[in-house]
Amino acid sequence: MSSFVRGLAIGIAATAVLLIGVAYMFRGVLPMLLGAPAPSIPKDVIAEATTSTKEAREKLLKELPFANKQDFDFAARGFIATLDNPKIADEAGKLAFDVSSYDFLKGDAPESANPSLWRQAQLITKHGLFKVSDRIYQVRGFDVSTVSFIVTDKGYIVVDPLTTAEVAKAALGLVKKHVGDRPVVAVIYSHSHGDHFGGVAGVTTEADVKAGKTKIIAPEGFMEHTVSENIIAGPAMTRRARFQFGITLTRGPEGEMTSGLGPGLSTGSISLIAPTDIIAKTGQEMTIDGVTLAFQVTPGTEAPAEMNFYLPQMRAVFMAENANANMHNILPARGALVRDAKAWADYLTESIRLYAGKSDVMFAAHGIPRFGTAVINDFLSKHRDAYKYLHDQTVRLMNNGLTGIEIAEQLELPPVLAHEWYNRGYYGTMSHNSKAVYQRYMGWYDANPASLNALPPVAAATHYIEAMGGAEATFAKADAAQKAGEYRWAAMLLNHVIFADADNAKAKAMLADIYTQLGYRAEAGTWRNIYLTGAQELRHGVIDTGLQRISLSLIRATSTTMMLDFAAVRLNPERAAGRRLKINVILSDMNETHLISVANSVLIHEEGVRDDKADATVTMKRSDMLETLLAGVPVALKTTTGAIKATGNSGAYGELVGMIDPVSSNFPVVTP
Repeated sequence: MSSFVRGLAIGIAATAVLLIGVAYMFRGVLPMLLGAPAPSIPKDVIAEATTSTKEAREKLLKELPFANKQDFDFAARGFIATLDNPKIADEAGKLAFDVSSYDFLKGDAPESANPSLWRQAQLITKHGLFKVSDRIYQVRGFDVSTVSFIVTDKGYIVVDPLTTAEVAKAALGLVKKHVGDRPVVAVIYSHSHGDHFGGVAGVTTEADVKAGKTKIIAPEGFMEHTVSENIIAGPAMTRRARFQFGITLTRGPEGEMTSGLGPGLSTGSISLIAPTDIIAKTGQEMTIDGVTLAFQVTPGTEAPAEMNFYLPQMRAVFMAENANANMHNILPARGALVRDAKAWADYLTESIRLYAGKSDVMFAAHGIPRFGTAVINDFLSKHRDAYKYLHDQTVRLMNNGLTGIEIAEQLELPPVLAHEWYNRGYYGTMSHNSKAVYQRYMGWYDANPASLNALPPVAAATHYIEAMGGAEATFAKADAAQKAGEYRWAAMLLNHVIFADADNAKAKAMLADIYTQLGYRAEAGTWRNIYLTGAQELRHGVIDTGLQRISLSLIRATSTTMMLDFAAVRLNPERAAGRRLKINVILSDMNETHLISVANSVLIHEEGVRDDKADATVTMKRSDMLETLLAGVPVALKTTTGAIKATGNSGAYGELVGMIDPVSSNFPVVTP
């Protein structure tokens, strides 16, 4: 490997770690970077469902309308073809997605799977090319998201080109094979999450965009939120996303069986081409090669920058990720800023008023289409009502004095809403969403003084186990709870044992078994993945998953100030204690100047500012800064080759780098 390629790889690795912080963009998936070896994934433990798990399964089978097959009709309608070879790979042969990997979902749900989640998984993993209506096609089942194709006079408008270039290219190839070999005249990004733009390099090129052959259309604020929504908390979100999406689980009836929102994540190359056209307001219209689109902007709903659109010539409405085949997250388990459930419901009310009565077809960024004006109106109305009920009743109970956890324990949708399959909690749940609504208004504190300055987990666990008479006495209580089907209480007891004694193998084994049963029972794909990943890590420890392959286009889209923000939150206060530094950083290839100051164990940076009294002035390319500041490349390696030139205190920049903590997303979660 040449020094240039090695340096480029390190630079991409640094930024990949940073940009993985745009956690929802990448949905937390972490395939390997530049040919790094794949992690060794242990096989999932195949455990029998307990009597309590079987009873919960039978109860659900009686409660829900499994005889209603409308969704299966909608999911199958218009099927044209799927791939001859189910394995989608890049040019080097690295697998990006295998559409046959969910073939195990055929037939009835086994006892290791919640039958409602099994049904949902069957629907959202149907793969191939589908004709939605005249001039509207979708490719589903190639990724967690769905890509749509609108036939224009001479080409295609591609809507939300999946997460990675490899699967997007395969989808476009399938369309060209069966519908017609036309050019892509426009790409629409419905919102600022990576599974809706990351595959753009598979359907068009930067050259075609610059030449005006392809428009890139996005909502106002798209670029800002694409690269900034979650960068600062990236490592923590990346770690938590492994649990939410079951990234290290084996796909199968005892392991990962979708996230509930869509199939698993593709693991190819993420790309980004900047928009050429911005949609700033509701009612804005655009005609592209004979096709008219009327847009509705919906900021602050499922994404900070998001939009729906209506196709009047086709009487079709596209609902982005604002209306799904499941209840969505108000706050994902991986972490994020809390979304506004009231705004979400209010924008759906606007969508109903604008589009429901004049639409024959509704399609979206995940899941399946819906057909018929009455069906669409009923769906949007009841889906809206689910979010409004969630918000209003959480706030009502909050104002009656209940805390978040108390609200979550009792809040349920009324049967008229809960028995609609698209309101089931396959991805977001009433339980954790109501806690999110509470958090949005009230924060972490429940007003009980005992919660104001509570002991941290290890200290609290030590006292709890002592109070319960030691570990063996706690085991007995956990065993009794498990036999009584009180898995949540048994899990709490055993979690205390582990946090009081991290090496207690018996507690880990018992808790892993309980998490397995909780995973088997979970209706939410996310909860199933979380429980089963917890069980996996208790049995095998933390798995090193490597890094996502990121395109240079995405790296270029991230500003230097965002990079330095990330460095600031990695500053180690002990290593910075008592030290004062001021460094002018000149990025020669970017024509940028940044003043970096360290004092009081705080890093401050200012763009476009230079201090003539600074300790040093350092000149380098931005890639050199990324490699040294974020990827651990020794500063001396760069200074000896002349890549970094310094005046003043030549050791000042090295001192700064020495204060920055390395990036890691492999910290423990289910153990202290």
